[in-house]
Amino acid sequence: MSPINFEVFPESYRHWRVEYEGDIARVIMDVDEDGGLMEGYQLKLNSYDLGVDIELADVVQRMRFEHPEVKVVIMQSGKDRVFCAGANIRMLGGATHAHKVNFCKFTNETRNTFEAAEEDSGQKWIAAVKGSCAGGGYELALACNHIILTNDSTSSVALPEVPLLAVLPGTGGLTRVTDKRKVRRDLADVFCAMEEGVRGQRAVDWQLVDEIVPNSKFDDVVTARAAEFAAASLKANGLTGIKLTPLPRKIAEDGSISYDLVEVAIERDKGLATITLNGPDTAPPASTDALQAEGADNYLLKLARELDDAILHLRTNEREVGVLVFRSQGDPAAVVAHEAMLLDNADFWLANEILQYWKRVLKRVDMTARSLVAVVEHGSCFAGPLAELLWSCDRSYMMQDEFEGDNRPLATVTLTAGNFGRYLMGNGLTRLQTRFLGDPEAVDRLEAQKGEALDADAADDVGLVTFIYDDIDWEDELRIFLEERASFSPDAMTGMEANLRFAGPETMETRIFGRLTAWQNWIFQRPNAVGEEGALQRYGTGIRGKYNMERV
Repeated sequence: MSPINFEVFPESYRHWRVEYEGDIARVIMDVDEDGGLMEGYQLKLNSYDLGVDIELADVVQRMRFEHPEVKVVIMQSGKDRVFCAGANIRMLGGATHAHKVNFCKFTNETRNTFEAAEEDSGQKWIAAVKGSCAGGGYELALACNHIILTNDSTSSVALPEVPLLAVLPGTGGLTRVTDKRKVRRDLADVFCAMEEGVRGQRAVDWQLVDEIVPNSKFDDVVTARAAEFAAASLKANGLTGIKLTPLPRKIAEDGSISYDLVEVAIERDKGLATITLNGPDTAPPASTDALQAEGADNYLLKLARELDDAILHLRTNEREVGVLVFRSQGDPAAVVAHEAMLLDNADFWLANEILQYWKRVLKRVDMTARSLVAVVEHGSCFAGPLAELLWSCDRSYMMQDEFEGDNRPLATVTLTAGNFGRYLMGNGLTRLQTRFLGDPEAVDRLEAQKGEALDADAADDVGLVTFIYDDIDWEDELRIFLEERASFSPDAMTGMEANLRFAGPETMETRIFGRLTAWQNWIFQRPNAVGEEGALQRYGTGIRGKYNMERV
């Protein structure tokens, strides 16, 4: 199969339309039945596959950067009598286990992005639900800030995966019902065991939707509600966006990838990919006007977009590459200066969006099912947002003292104000707070060292890196670790790493990506769901799945 490309453009959308009406936008789901990412299924009833969601992710991203004037987004269907039937069952039944899991992870990340758009960017999302809204369709609605349901005999919301398919709602449905909508546990149990779903006043009473509206008044009420929300918004008026230009990506025959600022060297025989992030070669913009003029060429925005694309490519298209090595080269002071410009102007819409995007990209790294290691070499620029990668990784190795024949500046790590609250993890803590969960005072002590270029001994003393090695031991120690990691069971590594990365409080986000995703991962391999007589395989035949009734 050809590699899956995560870069799309509005003019090539097959499944979504976007209409802009001043500070209100309409995102219309009108899925092309014959536009599946792979062969063997049709996307009927606004059902979706990964290709549909790749387009939606692009819609959400462009809404943030290209249309900051938008205050309210209405998500609606372009088809009669159906909002969305959810993930396409034929696609799920025929997909590999790995594709199903990666699909669910990406859809979760996309929904988290527009769910957070009101808090992060002042863009409130409304789900305008007409017709059947089932499974992943209801999960689309759940991720919106407000749900309006038509009050008629055909419109309902449902999570029928358990009774129909022997799997779980894969995009956070169970968790959002309880944690976000605050549906009572016993009513949630009833709801998630019903094939037909819930409609009308009961949907409001159970807190599954925010309001119901007669069909005859539905469109007018949705429009009026959007206008009300826009009028109440504190977001500035008349903002002008920037254009997200195509990424400069080249893929070599051996799978290695090069962008302008990011390079990915792949060694498939070793199960290894080395991601090099290059520092800036220009000064930061001198003003917000200059930042706006730079647009997508701004260093930190460009670096984030390239890194994001590289991570998605590796996740989906290089599944046997089990270890990702992060390295950097450049002037750390220049990275600090570029971030400082954004932090000093965080009330300017574009500076805020770039910083918020870095938060999302770093979360994507956190959630990547690979062994992650940071290598802090001489000449590196792990500072500010790049330093966050040191604490996203499972381990970090740093060069100590001078190396023979290496005339690069000595390796350092530089902390900035951004490391103390700007790039929160899914658990609601900074990576430093998560790292020093047992010693919170350590974070306070580190904050006093902001702006200092900490060499290997200093970084080791304060616990910012795992190991430091001199010229004699460096190559051997790094080689031994990489060989050992590649020899372990990838299943055990994924489970171990995912459990260790998210210390601290449990949030809706960690529950979705940790508990829910882990269970779904297991269920996706069980014969009750995916076996020849399982529910996913028999769906649509009129014959129910044959289950092994043993509880395990």
